[in-house]
Amino acid sequence: MMPKATQIDAQGKTAGEIELPASIFGITAHRPLLHQALVGELANARAGTHATKTRGLVRGGGRKPWRQKGTGRARAGSRRSPIWAGGGITFGPQPRDHGQRMSRMERSLAVRAALSAQASAGKIVIVESPAGDQVKTRTVAALMRAAGISGSTIVVAADAERGMVRAAANIRDMRVMSARRLSVRHLLVPGTLVITKPALAELQEALG
Repeated sequence: MMPKATQIDAQGKTAGEIELPASIFGITAHRPLLHQALVGELANARAGTHATKTRGLVRGGGRKPWRQKGTGRARAGSRRSPIWAGGGITFGPQPRDHGQRMSRMERSLAVRAALSAQASAGKIVIVESPAGDQVKTRTVAALMRAAGISGSTIVVAADAERGMVRAAANIRDMRVMSARRLSVRHLLVPGTLVITKPALAELQEALG
């Protein structure tokens, strides 16, 4: 059975249903692969700039606090010791790259699985985006209101739809993504997935 989605015209009116390509929107969701892609994207988003000072980086402590014997106290060689207050940190986090890599085939399959999950849940809407590069934010907002789309929304637009991208990015709770650079973690966010017709063609070219 071919997956289908509601089709909306440029005025926000329902124009029937449109069949979606089964190779992109009709595959079985691969949960382990989706989990791997989600964890990888979250890891790649980490800056990795966390840092703590080791005893070699803490300022001071160059002189032995007291002599080795005869004081009745434990031996100490530096105030920078990790067991001292204000001393270095043992095995603390250091700057590093948290990035994880996936093959192109795995990445493509994960994106198609996320799109298929949204299609099976009936959360995909195909929209005829307003024409031109000078699309206003109020025009896109009126289109979404007329179509009954509200709340958390992901808009997938083609690279050539610069006006649609700029206008939709100004609307609250609306995130714009390129059809050629989809993010699994954003596709899985609860809400409506709005795909423009040019973006649907780019998806077929990139993933089909």
